[in-house]
This record gives sequence, structure tokens and C-alpha cells, in this order.
Amino acid sequence: MFGYYLDLAVRSLRRNKALTGLMVLAIAMGIGASMTTLTVLHVLSGDPLPGRSASLYYPQLDPRDMQAYTPDVEPPGQLTWIDGMYLLHAKRGTRQALMTGGMVPLQPAQSSIDPFHANARYTTADFFPMFGVPFQYGTAWGDEEDQASARVVVISAELNDKLFGGKNSVGKTLRLQKADFRIIGVLGDWRPNPHFYDLYMGAYADYEQVYVPLSTSRALHMEHDGSTDCWGDGGGDQVHLEIQPCTWLQFWVELDSPASVAAYKDFLEHYSADQHAAGRFVRPPNVRLRSLMQWLDYNHVVPSDTRLQAWLALGFLVVCLVNTVGLMLAKFMRRAGELGVRRALGASRRTLFGQLLLESGVIGFVGGMLGLLLALLGLWLVRQQPSDYAKLAHMDSSMLLATFVISVAASTLAGLLPAWRACRVAPALQLKAQ
Repeated sequence: MFGYYLDLAVRSLRRNKALTGLMVLAIAMGIGASMTTLTVLHVLSGDPLPGRSASLYYPQLDPRDMQAYTPDVEPPGQLTWIDGMYLLHAKRGTRQALMTGGMVPLQPAQSSIDPFHANARYTTADFFPMFGVPFQYGTAWGDEEDQASARVVVISAELNDKLFGGKNSVGKTLRLQKADFRIIGVLGDWRPNPHFYDLYMGAYADYEQVYVPLSTSRALHMEHDGSTDCWGDGGGDQVHLEIQPCTWLQFWVELDSPASVAAYKDFLEHYSADQHAAGRFVRPPNVRLRSLMQWLDYNHVVPSDTRLQAWLALGFLVVCLVNTVGLMLAKFMRRAGELGVRRALGASRRTLFGQLLLESGVIGFVGGMLGLLLALLGLWLVRQQPSDYAKLAHMDSSMLLATFVISVAASTLAGLLPAWRACRVAPALQLKAQ
């Protein structure tokens, strides 16, 4: 019967092509606008590390002076060198990583490639296993390399393609800041969005090309690039950041259970209380411990205008559906005579109602196809914008499926009232009119 009803629906839609075209266009415009904005919102608000984010936490401490102090003020978003190293060496989590961003001059061995500055990540050994970073070749360094300030480097797949043609470059030498580094690993495909582990470099900033041990970067005075907040006599001198009252490091810890989260929060509070008692922390103890997704929400990573645009587009879809309801009502009521004859021949209201809803669904499916094309055009226009997240505006399989589901569901919903009204017409009146 489904095939028969589908054939009737197609025949009916072909009967009045102009009206059908208007309904399809109304659905398509609403779907195109809404799916463009919903896709952008989906990309920006997604989980950057599915399956891992629930166990990753970002600790905050407050070592600042009393200037501009108010009770319950939010602690700084970064750590000082002293606090970061203490938390790192305390090893109270399953894994922990201390890091910051930078820019390093890179001298390629090939004379055909000019020297350039590469985006760098100065971090500790647990960065790679904690975030599940995949490797194409080689592996990461360990704690021994961290302690020895070893001159080892992990490079991105893009840099490996540029310098070595995509071949295995493990064991080769890379010259960074007038020093030779041994390549020990090449990353695989790893581009979590947003750039969650260092939002101070930009939530959707370009990813790093080289990864160097944090201790090595300080020993060679590699340039720190990112936010540096100082107080008192701190001037933010790049060379002596370790001893200055400045927050400039990010710290992440992996905690596998609610009990370990509570224990780590207690550890932070006790550490802050001890530092306050010793006179190093002037402010009363003030700590935070947010999960990865809570940290993204707190920092409002998803631009507010993106959410507003999504709501406006959904409102536009509602307007399109209202217009579609009017068009369907006109089309279905025009067929009242045909429906009355079918009722007189024994067709039930339920059967006719289902057949009309199927017709609405066909309109939605065709409108979804056209709406998909409009959405792809809209996403292409988004990618032409200067925003740092514009390049991420691509539709994945889940949003592709959602396009048709929303389109068919919306058109079917729009067809409920017209189908109900058409089926309520008394068949005797229609037969008299015939």
C-alpha cells in the first residue's frame, strides 16, 4: 500500500506544478537557512575529545596580590611557573601536562625552502597519551627527556609533508632557534576543535607544527607566545618568567573517577591554604576545577552571534512552514471532491489522512534536497568570512541526515492541519456538488 500511496502522492504533486513548486521552495529556503546556522553551531559546540573529555580537568589557583580584590573573584585562567611545576611533580592525577605556546624560527635543511617561524607547543610528556594524540611515525618523549631538557621534537603531519615529502622523518635533524633537534615522532590526523588545551592562543587558531619539551624551551629561551598576566613587580620578561609573579602556563590533569576529582579539589585547596599561610598567596584560598566541557562553556567558546543566528534561522523556518500550511490547505481543499468520492467508495478517513501526510512528506523530502544545496552554498559563503572558525564550516554525515529528517518532519507537521481539514469534509456534500 505504501507504494500505491506514494504513486498517488507523486501524481497529485505533478497535477499542480506551480503550487507544488512554491511549497518545495518554502521548505527549501527554511531548511537551507536553518541547516547552515545549525551546522556552524554543531561544529563549534562539539566535544573536541569524545570519550576522553569527561576525565580531563583544568585547575585554577589565585596567587595574585590584593589589588582589585573582591570576594569570590574568579581565579586566573593560567598558572605561574612555581605553581605549575608543583602540580606537575605532585602527580596527583592519572596524567598531567604543563604547557604553553610559542613561535620558533625554523631553518630547513633544504635550500629550496626559506626559513620561517613555526607554531610551537612547549609541553610535558603526558600531553600526548592524555589527549590521545595519534602518531603516524615514531612516538613521544618521556619523563627522562623532560628532566634532561633533551633536544627532541615531535612534528605535525603537515610539517613533515612540507619538509620531508611525507616520508618517515624519525631520526632526522630539525634546526630550531639555532639548535639541532632530533625528530622522534610525527603526528597523525589530530585537529581537535576547538583548540581546547590553550584557548589563549585562540579557540580556533592554527595548530602547532612542532612540539618541544617545556624544560628544553626554557633552557634555550624559546619565545613564549600567548597571554601573560603579571602583578606587583612582574614585568613579563620572557627570559625570567620562571621567577616573576606572572601567570602564563596551562595545566591539565586526567582524573578517572568522581572520587579522584573530589580528592584533587581538596589537594588544590590544601595547597592554596599552605601557600597563604606561608605568605606567598596574599588572597584567601580560591580554587576552581572544571572539566573540559565546563571550561569551554565558562570561556564562551561558541560565539554568541552564532547562537543568535541559529535562533533567527529557526524562526525563519517557522515562517516558511506557516506559509507551507496555507499552500497545503489550499491544495488539499481543492481536492475535496476527489476525497469525497473515495470516502463514498469505502476509503476511511484514517486512510486518506495517511495518504495526505505521505504527500506532505514527499514535499519535505524534495524540499530537503533543494535545502541541502542551499545549505552547502551557505556554508561555502561562511568559509569566505574572515572569522577564525570559518574554515570549519563543513557538513558532516550527522548533519546531512538531520537535513532530511528535519525537512520531512517539518513538512509532515505542516500537513497535519490541512490533511485533517480535508478529511473532515462530508462525502455526501461533495457527491451532491459533483
